[in-house]
Amino acid sequence: MHRSRLTAIAVDVPPEHHEREVAFWSGALGGRPERDEDGTYVTVGRAGRLEVFVQRIGEARSRIHLDVETDDVEAEVARLEALGAERVERVRSWWVMRDPAGLLFCVVPPQSNDFPAGAATWGGDPA
Repeated sequence: MHRSRLTAIAVDVPPEHHEREVAFWSGALGGRPERDEDGTYVTVGRAGRLEVFVQRIGEARSRIHLDVETDDVEAEVARLEALGAERVERVRSWWVMRDPAGLLFCVVPPQSNDFPAGAATWGGDPA
């Protein structure tokens, strides 16, 4: 049995657009930018319960992706594969995946202080 929930919306941009995106999305959402140690990930606000962050990527193509947090990454990846997703790349403790339409998303360990509040429970005996 494991739990998962949608936790974040990521705006992925190449380095030359990173700071403009941080300024734009923090202004649009009324947030105050919060940077990680090297400035790759910058939280710019919230959309309800979801964190919104701007991520500097090495690719030239900008995109938005979703993060699913779970207390069992491998079980959640397997569950989503059964629904039609594909593994793309393992990155440290999480997986980049592709949904049936080809859109990227990530399956990550718990990122939120309140996890598992609002998470769905999968597998095992529900009793």
